[in-house]
Amino acid sequence: MLKLQGVLPPLSTPFDHEGNLYRAKVAHNMSRLNTVALSGYVVGGSTGESPLLSTDERIQLFEWVKQDSAEGKILIAGTASESVRETLHVVNRAADIGYHAALVLGPRYYRNTMHRPDTQALFYRSIADQARIPLLLYNFPNVTGYDLPVETIAALSEHPNIVGMKDSSGNVEKLAATVKAVKAGFQVLSGSGTTFWPALQVGAAGGILAFADCAPYACVTIWEAFRTREYEAAEDWQNRILLAAKLVTATYGIPGLKYAMDLNGFYGGPPRLPLVPATIAARAEIEQAMHGIRS
Repeated sequence: MLKLQGVLPPLSTPFDHEGNLYRAKVAHNMSRLNTVALSGYVVGGSTGESPLLSTDERIQLFEWVKQDSAEGKILIAGTASESVRETLHVVNRAADIGYHAALVLGPRYYRNTMHRPDTQALFYRSIADQARIPLLLYNFPNVTGYDLPVETIAALSEHPNIVGMKDSSGNVEKLAATVKAVKAGFQVLSGSGTTFWPALQVGAAGGILAFADCAPYACVTIWEAFRTREYEAAEDWQNRILLAAKLVTATYGIPGLKYAMDLNGFYGGPPRLPLVPATIAARAEIEQAMHGIRS
């Protein structure tokens, strides 16, 4: 059984100023992240601009991060594709490279037929039946336009090759209900830096947090305070990062996160078109919110 706990950043994808994958900056970011007590990394997810990557580029990133990752880190492949066939292809290529699990986002394009519990369940089961590594469900209503029902998640948790879920809804009440409904051993991870501490309190096993790309120590500090039952410290750090985490995820998205990474000594660099860099006003707001939050 793959044990998922602690903090795993969903890695940002470095591009050069021509929009190419930037190998040297992947290595730079990994060299810094490897010094932090992170549990592992998610590669090629939504934070990594996966809709703007080709399949070959995503697999190239899998290989680079595998080469650069410190020993003992859990590696999770972001595999979002619309069809079972293409998703399964990416999942099993990640398995060949040595990844431990795959994070799978449900289909979202044909909303009138895809946004049904039975269709979503069929999608996940079809992949899990043939995948050579375990799957994590990915619930991200802001992207998919669909919020996986607790009952569907609970039913899917019974599949022997579906071992957990990343919940990026930010709905702590629903996360708590999910934790209670799923099979024993099924691990629910928070995908929201703004509600990480509340999620841990109601049973989340850890977090896949975009904010950890720019402030990994702050995120790990919340986890460690929770783990050692220093609850006042955990709440204090959650309050410290609250505004910054909101700005670089919900408010300004990928461009905001990349600018925050640049501020803290990581390489954020430019997003890939049609995303554009953060505006001067957004940068000033992020700088103020990030003041005192070290990488």
